[in-house]
Amino acid sequence: MDNASKFAVGLDVGTENVRAVVMTVNKDGTLSVVGYNEGPNAGMRKGVVANLTGPGEAIDRMLGEVERMSGYEVDSAYVSINGANVMSLKAEGMIVVGAEDHEITDDDMNRVEDAAVVGRIPANRAVLDVLPLSYTLDGQGGIKDPLGMTGSRLELKASVISTLAPNELNLKKATEGAKVTADKVVPSVVAAARAVLSEKQMENGVAVVDLGAATTSVAVFEEGDLQYVGVVPVGANNITNDLAIVLEIDTEIAEDIKQRFITAGFRGGDDIVVKKDKQEMIFPRESVEQVVRDRLTEIFDRVRKELKTAKYDHRLPEGIVLVGGGAKMSEIDLFAKEQLQASIKIGKPSGLGGVGEAIERPEYAAAVGLAIMAIRGGGAVRTVPNKKKAGLNKKKSGGLFGWIKKF
Repeated sequence: MDNASKFAVGLDVGTENVRAVVMTVNKDGTLSVVGYNEGPNAGMRKGVVANLTGPGEAIDRMLGEVERMSGYEVDSAYVSINGANVMSLKAEGMIVVGAEDHEITDDDMNRVEDAAVVGRIPANRAVLDVLPLSYTLDGQGGIKDPLGMTGSRLELKASVISTLAPNELNLKKATEGAKVTADKVVPSVVAAARAVLSEKQMENGVAVVDLGAATTSVAVFEEGDLQYVGVVPVGANNITNDLAIVLEIDTEIAEDIKQRFITAGFRGGDDIVVKKDKQEMIFPRESVEQVVRDRLTEIFDRVRKELKTAKYDHRLPEGIVLVGGGAKMSEIDLFAKEQLQASIKIGKPSGLGGVGEAIERPEYAAAVGLAIMAIRGGGAVRTVPNKKKAGLNKKKSGGLFGWIKKF
């Protein structure tokens, strides 16, 4: 592999699993996946780090195979964050930039972003990014990019994404435990959107719903911009736990039943028969399906409430795209369509070279999106072939949401 190849890493740190994707840029500008892997996680609770050792060890184990597969040493990545404390709000800021013939600079745009945040975000919250929605220059509104324009008064309307500061800090500490620097921290649903949405969808109006193990995240896009982010603390693991409690079985058997026997179409049929340690267990299918139906109904009811809070309930011409491990359930799109009364699609990363076809699955959307954002947003670095991974902690930087701003 070329020593000067540009590459980037997306690291999706979920409650149940950790996934990583290594991506390179080809000479023609297209992207190729050269490494990927996933492994079980520990020490997370509803998307938040509960102890540092578990995620650090899980990331370290999982990245070993990624490095062998790609031939690159992973010491930095764009990293996902989740949890019910991730949220967005609309904010406005204004600055006086100078005389009427003053040309707007990058420094002016940074200052007006700071003005939009100061006093609006509590001190215990960390700002993940400020996403400009529109600018107004000397009374002229609807400006997408004022850089280089002339004026004296600059105003900004933006979406500000934030989380509790300890959550971000502990996530970064967990990755550092695996000798990986978090270049940028991105909400998982926003990263997934980058992997599965087109510019047309984001322009017309679309939502992405990330059905994770312990949380379900919602992101809404319109006019090419991220309009809203919300997270609810319920996910696919709640279905497994419900089955374990109602059927009086352990969670391993409950997960097996969920994966092998249940579809969201709930078509009924014969009793479910499971064997473990030469013991045969029989469960009425109707009872099992009712448990799953009740929990899925709750999840999508809360998704609908998030869309209503964002004022996009029944206002999405491009419908809703489902991603995440929970989106693998058979016929989940049909159930979601009935519950949300909107067009539903299953989102899968596509169009990537290398071994990209192997990860065209909804659960890899966030990791792929993180790697794409790192490359397109300036987080990619030049590297050398993989060597022994030991004690590296190189600080790098890059823009987080440059791809949204370009739209």
